[in-house]
Amino acid sequence: MPKTKKTKADKSTSGKSSPKPPGSQEPTIQGELEKVGSPGKAEKPGKSGKSEKPGKSGKSEKPSKAGKGDKSGKADSAGKTGKAHKSGRKAGESEQALQPVQPGKAGEPEKAGEPGKAAPIGRPEKAEEIGKSGKPARTGRGEPDEKGLDFARAWVEFPDPADEEQVFRCDLTWLTSRWNCIFGSGCQGIQAGRADDGCCTLGAHFSDEDDEKRVATYVERLTPDIWQHHDVGRETGWVSTDEDGDRQTRPFNGSCIFQNRPGFAGGAGCSLHILALREGREPLETKPDVCWQLPVRRTYEWIDRPDDTRVLQVSIGEYDRRGWGPGGHDLHWWCTSATSAHGAGDPVYVSYRPELIEMMGKEGYDRLVELCEERLASQLPLLAPHPADPAR
Repeated sequence: MPKTKKTKADKSTSGKSSPKPPGSQEPTIQGELEKVGSPGKAEKPGKSGKSEKPGKSGKSEKPSKAGKGDKSGKADSAGKTGKAHKSGRKAGESEQALQPVQPGKAGEPEKAGEPGKAAPIGRPEKAEEIGKSGKPARTGRGEPDEKGLDFARAWVEFPDPADEEQVFRCDLTWLTSRWNCIFGSGCQGIQAGRADDGCCTLGAHFSDEDDEKRVATYVERLTPDIWQHHDVGRETGWVSTDEDGDRQTRPFNGSCIFQNRPGFAGGAGCSLHILALREGREPLETKPDVCWQLPVRRTYEWIDRPDDTRVLQVSIGEYDRRGWGPGGHDLHWWCTSATSAHGAGDPVYVSYRPELIEMMGKEGYDRLVELCEERLASQLPLLAPHPADPAR
């Protein structure tokens, strides 16, 4: 799998920023992203405090204010460190390079071929993809499924009703688009030949210790009937460390250990997602931060105003190929600009309501809904529609 840059998922709740230094980078996906990844009420700069877990209200720090004129005030909604990580192995590198460990414990490298151990991943085929020029990828069917990366977008900026020091900048082109996840229903996967993995091929990095601990509480609730690799995970661990020493869900036999393969009686897909549905929870409660945040991307930037005041600008937009870093252009396929993934009945701001509330707070989300509805109620054709959406 070609290497991609990624950062850990955002940890804040209710729309406020997580503890992170200026210049840090954003989330990961269920297999890494810049991210996002990652939601919460931020403390005023200078105050210390841990970010809250998804699903809970609470305050977390905003990115610290850089000195006036310091251009480092821009940050992605990354995790605690803000460090840009690589979200994949080098082409041809096997899973032996990852260090599977028990949660909270150091471990030894797996050896390919041993029972219950990860098998090596071969070098993926190089598929045509969207290049840095933004040209569309081709799917092998003769017609491009993905649209280019560069097109007109309609952004709106509004004050955060819950925080006078914060403003939201939202991509209405993306949030009113008809994108939806098509995992198992046409998703081509990020690695050639592994469509059934979707975006889970690489596993998911944890945003911080709290993220891992939260997931661990739900892993304890997984049973063999809904987790295909239950015995392997219990016996040899479900956490790995990558080449940079960062902890993530363990890749096993070519994909995340929590991914049930097609044909499994308990259902294909993420076992943590299945657990959430079984217990009547939102999947954002049970899954790693980066997994539930994709493909929405949140970034932060301190803005200096002419009157010597400062405001934190929180941008909510599309997590496109560029969000993965340079390696994102080498992904076999990515859904956000694919026409096959733009046919939902509800727009993103509706279908991703729980996630957006977690990232923006309820008051911020409610204002976003008003603006999205105004856009959709305007005279057609819409200004700057998403090019992957069906014609209206």
